[in-house]
Formats: sequence, C-alpha cells, structure tokens
Amino acid sequence: MPYVVEPRDPLTQSEGVVAGYAQTASRWPGQPLARRAPGAAELSGPARLERRLPLGRSDLAGRAPRRAIGQLIEIRARVADEDGTPLAGAMVEIWHCNAAGKYIHPNDANDAPEDPNFYGAARLLTGESGAITLRTVKPGAYPVPDSGGWWRPPHVHFSVWGRVWLSRLVTQMFFPGEPLNEHDAILNAVRDPAARSRCIARLVPKDHILVYEYQMVVRGRNAALAM
Repeated sequence: MPYVVEPRDPLTQSEGVVAGYAQTASRWPGQPLARRAPGAAELSGPARLERRLPLGRSDLAGRAPRRAIGQLIEIRARVADEDGTPLAGAMVEIWHCNAAGKYIHPNDANDAPEDPNFYGAARLLTGESGAITLRTVKPGAYPVPDSGGWWRPPHVHFSVWGRVWLSRLVTQMFFPGEPLNEHDAILNAVRDPAARSRCIARLVPKDHILVYEYQMVVRGRNAALAM
C-alpha cells in the first residue's frame, strides 16, 4: 500500500506571519503554494549528505582559557519518525546566539557584546540511535528589532536534513522555566498547548553541567513544528 501521511491540524503548527515581528512576513509565501511534481534531482541523494555539507564542531563552548562566556550546557537531541524509530544518518544543523543574546551574523544589529571565544553554529550527523550531542553555552534573550520592546526567550535553532533535498525541517527548541516563553510571539504562534509543549526541552541535571534533552519527530501526527 502507498505510504500516506495524514494532514496535520493547523492548530499544531506555527502561524507563518507573526504579528509584531515584521521579518516573518518576508519569510512566508504571500501566495498559496503551487503543487509541482518533484524531479529526479529532488528525489535522489546525495547518498551521503556530509559530502556536500561538511560536518562541523560538536563543542561550541570551548576550553579554558578560551572558553565561551555563559552557563555551560549540553544538548542531547534525537531525530525519530512517527513510530519512534531513530533516524540514523540525518544531518542536523544547529545555531544560536551567545550568552548576551548576540548572533555571529552581520545582520544582527543588537548592541549586545560579541564573544570572541564563541562560535554559534554546528553541523552533526545522527548515529544509530538517531541522537546528536552538542556542548555549548546557554543562549541569552534578545530584543526583536522594530517590535516595541518585545524580547525573545533563550532558544536554539535546528535544521534537519533527510536523505533527499526536499526532506528538511527547520524548527526551534526552547528552555523550560523561562519567564519569556509565555510571552514569545513565535512560540505562542502554535495555538495548541500540547504541540507547543513539544517545542520545550527537558532538563536533566548532571554533575556540573545542565543537560537538555530534545526530540524532533520528522513526520506524522506529532511531527516537530516548522518554525
């Protein structure tokens, strides 16, 4: 039988254009999507994605005396399908701002200080358990430009590539217990509370480091949100 994925309830997905965040309008289609049959280039490999997208570092925090400023954390993310089966060989890209809320990007106009010992991006490949581990520092909150004072809570961006170019998920992970979570327009653009809770990592304290566990389901009813 052909494999069929049931349509998801719109309430479990993020609204594309978020009121008060001007940039979302330019990142969301202004017209309805047009269905087009995918071609061979879109449905085929590459067989090993890491040949086209080289792997990056798994430690963004650094080591003394060149350690990044901020709370040391470890992110343990897992990629699975709708049945809970781990997806090995998925490419996971991760990026976030430093502990002061500053991204390493020329378009970031935030006047927060840069950290010369922090590199805010990583690219990892999931193992047989579908998991990746990243050592980093907890990102800070930052003000959203042209929003009248709205601040985004600490969060981490994820991009998950599958085995073909069309298979990609871009989402965000939030931290539990953050006061700004309940006021964040991006997180609360997901109107279903249960779906919204799946965007928040689980804290697992361990010795001298805070460990955050996060699962991304790439398809099915409980699929991770595109954000």
